[in-house]
Amino acid sequence: MSDSSLPQRPLEQTAFDEWPDAVRALFDGSSLASKTGFTASLLTVDANQHIRTSLLGAGELYAPDSRTLCIALWPQARAARAIAQSGRAALSFVLEEAFYQVQLLVAPLPPADGDDSGLVYMSCTIDSGETQSVRYARLTGGITFELEEGAEKVLDRWERQIEQLKRAAALGG
Repeated sequence: MSDSSLPQRPLEQTAFDEWPDAVRALFDGSSLASKTGFTASLLTVDANQHIRTSLLGAGELYAPDSRTLCIALWPQARAARAIAQSGRAALSFVLEEAFYQVQLLVAPLPPADGDDSGLVYMSCTIDSGETQSVRYARLTGGITFELEEGAEKVLDRWERQIEQLKRAAALGG
C-alpha cells in the first residue's frame, strides 16, 4: 500500500558502470557527420585546485567497449596536464532528455604507429556514472555547436582521429 499524500520524487537518477546502448552508439566512431553539434564537457582539476572544462566533439571520443572511453586531446591542453597529474576526470553531456555525468579513471594510451597528429590519447574507465532527468521538464539539449567554414576538413580530421583512437585502444587494451 502506498501513501498518496507523499510527493512524487521529481528527480529520476540512474547509476551505471557500463555505457548505456544510446551512449555506445554515440561514441562508436561511426557516422560522425550526423553527430556534429554534440558536445561533451570534460571536467578536470588542475594543480591549483581549479576546475577546468574542455569541450569535446564526437570526433574526439571513442568507446571500444562497454566500460571504456578513449579520448583525443592536444598535449598543451590544460585537461591533458591535469589528467596526467591526477588520473581522473569527469565527463558530462545531455543525451535523450537526460543529463549524464560520468566519473572516469584515466590512463595514457601509446600512439599508434604512423600517427603524426600531435594528439595525446587516453583510455578512460568508468568509475561511476549517473543519469538525471525530471518528470516535469524535458531536457532538450546541452552545449552544442555548429561547424562553420571548413566543416569538411574538420570531419576529415575527426575521421582520422577516430581511426587513431581505435588503433591506440587496440594497442593499449
